[in-house]
Amino acid sequence: MATSRRHLRDRVIGAGIAHGSLASPAEFQNGSLQERARLEEPDLARPSQGASRQHSSMDSQRAKARALEAEIAALRRACIETQAPGDDDSHVWKSFQETHQSDSEEWGLSKDLRSHLGSLESELQFLSRLTGISIRNYCKNTEDLTNTEMAEKSIKKVLQRHRLSGNCHMITFQLEFQILEIQDKESLSSVITDLSIIMEPTEYSELSEFVSRAEEKRDLLMFFRSLRFFVEWCDYRKRTFKHFKEKYPEAVQLSEGASSSCMGIRNPSQPGFELVIVWRIQIDEEGKVLPKLDLLTKVPLRALELDKNRVIETAPLSFRTLLGVLGIEATLESLIKSFCTEESSYSQTVNNYT
Repeated sequence: MATSRRHLRDRVIGAGIAHGSLASPAEFQNGSLQERARLEEPDLARPSQGASRQHSSMDSQRAKARALEAEIAALRRACIETQAPGDDDSHVWKSFQETHQSDSEEWGLSKDLRSHLGSLESELQFLSRLTGISIRNYCKNTEDLTNTEMAEKSIKKVLQRHRLSGNCHMITFQLEFQILEIQDKESLSSVITDLSIIMEPTEYSELSEFVSRAEEKRDLLMFFRSLRFFVEWCDYRKRTFKHFKEKYPEAVQLSEGASSSCMGIRNPSQPGFELVIVWRIQIDEEGKVLPKLDLLTKVPLRALELDKNRVIETAPLSFRTLLGVLGIEATLESLIKSFCTEESSYSQTVNNYT
């Protein structure tokens, strides 16, 4: 402590010498006390550099806050000025609800349409499997023929033009037809005014006459109904002929394959003798499909002369009678066995000739 005092005194004396004067003991005493007080007093009057930077940052933040408050106030004034008289938040919310409800209704309607479309497609597939008729392409054009006089009487006249293509099993077709609709306050009538049917070439010659008749009558329903049954009978004939060809390969002859309308029966041990089954499928005037089977005989003239029991002559009539009793398959089976076995009367007639 004494050393510190001495050091302080030496500094004061040195300062006096440097200024050209030496302080008296009293001055020295006062000066030393003042110097000591100044050194020991905290430096409060002069702010530090860190405190100055902190104060400046706070001022900047206050300025930004005031600027934001002014901008918010300006925006509020702008909203009030641009709002039309009578408008309020409830109107905006109501508009939003109406838009949302409209979107929901459209979405529900869209779901209903998709569900209805799926149901129609399922029904169409079911009908295709049931009838065998498949529609591949379809288009429709509508023309309004209502004139001023009809409109005054509340009569509406519309012409529809339809075009479609499809197939019924292996038969392909194209249709073009027109439907005239006339509607008044009490009734609605529609009639087919024109019908054109185009069939691709097939081995079924029976269809040609039927198509011409359907076009003439403009009977679209008859065309589809008869075509379906015709195709089913053709398929049945094909399967039946194929069955007997596989069962009796040496006796049964199919000159045009399984799709042929004729089946020949020959006895391998008796050449020159043949029975021919002609199986036609007819469509009458009303569109009814019926099978017609006939039996033809091919025998030498000498065999007819030797046929004392007239077996060959009466064979076609006996065949038709047998069809009515046994049916098609059983009759053909019986005929093949009778012609190809030695015990039958027909075979005995052949044997007598040979």
